[in-house]
Amino acid sequence: MKSLKLAAAILTGCALLAGMSGPSMAQEKIVLHGASAYNKDHIFNRTMEKFAELTKKYYGKPVEFVMHENGELGNEAGYFGLMTRGTSVDFAVVAPAHMTPISRSAGILDTPFLFKDVDQWKKAVSGDAFQPIIDDIEKRGHVKILGLGGGAERNILSKKPADDLAGLHGLKMRVQGTPIHAKAFAAVGIVPSVIAYNEIYNAIQSGVIDALENEASTNAQMRFYEVAPEVIRTRHIITVRPLVFNGATFDRLPPDLQAAIVKAGAEAAAWWRATESAEDAATLEKMAAEGKVRIHEFKDREAMHEKVQPVIDAYAKELGAEDVLARIRAIK
Repeated sequence: MKSLKLAAAILTGCALLAGMSGPSMAQEKIVLHGASAYNKDHIFNRTMEKFAELTKKYYGKPVEFVMHENGELGNEAGYFGLMTRGTSVDFAVVAPAHMTPISRSAGILDTPFLFKDVDQWKKAVSGDAFQPIIDDIEKRGHVKILGLGGGAERNILSKKPADDLAGLHGLKMRVQGTPIHAKAFAAVGIVPSVIAYNEIYNAIQSGVIDALENEASTNAQMRFYEVAPEVIRTRHIITVRPLVFNGATFDRLPPDLQAAIVKAGAEAAAWWRATESAEDAATLEKMAAEGKVRIHEFKDREAMHEKVQPVIDAYAKELGAEDVLARIRAIK
C-alpha cells in the first residue's frame, strides 16, 4: 500500500510539473519528464539521453530533462496511457503492442517475418512506410512518434542445430503470447508453445521445449545459451520501437522548441538504429568467440519468409494495416 501511495505521489508531482511546462506558466525553465523501465545503460535510456542532448543543442534556451528510470513510474503500457491523457510522462520508448488499444494497426510493427532483410527494414523505418500508423496514433491518442528505433535481430536459440527448413520441422519452440507469432511459426513447421518468460530456461532444460526465439543481448543477460547454445540465424524479426512524445505537452511548447524536438527525435532515432544494430551483432560475435553459442546461418530464409506471407496478409487485414504492409513490400 505504501508503494502505491508513493507511486501516486510521484505521478501527481510529475503531472503538476508537466502541466507547468507550457510557456503560459511564465517560468524560466521548461521541464520535460521521460520514463523508462530500465537502467541508464539500456539502449532505450541512452536514446532518450541523446534526444535530450540534441534538443538542448537545437533549442539553445533553458530546458530541463528529468529521467525517471528503473520503472519508477511503472511500465511502458502505463507511460503510454498517461501520455494519451496528456499527463505526467512527456517522452518515452513504448513497444508497439502497448499502442494497440489506441491504434490496432500498430500491432503490425511487432509481426515476425515482416521484413525480407535488413536493408528493407532500414528503408522502412527511416522512410514513410509506417506513416499511416504514426498519423493514426497521433489522431486517436494525441501522442507523437518522433522516430522509429530498434535494430536487434531475433533468431532461434535451440538445443538442436539447424540451417534449413527441414531442420526446423517439429521443433518445439517457445513463442510470444500473441496469436500471430504462433500462427507464423506453425506455418514453417515449428510446434509453437506459449510459456511464461520466467519458465523458459527450466522448460528447455527439462525437455518441455527445444528452443525459444530472442535477440543476442537477452540471450547473454538471461544465460539461455547454457541450455540452448545453437543460434539459428533466421532473423525473423528486426525490432521496431517508437520514440514517443506527449501531444498535449508538445502543443503547449513554444514553436522553436517544438521544431527542436522534432529534429532531435529523428536524429536520436537514427543514432539508436545504428547503435542497436551494431551492438546486437557485436554481442552475438562475442558470445560465439567465447564458445557460448554456435551460429548457424539459415540458408532457407527467403523460402521461410514466403511461407509465412499468407498468414501476414490475413493479420494485416485483421488490423486494418494492409496499406502499411503494401508500403513495406514495395520497398526494393
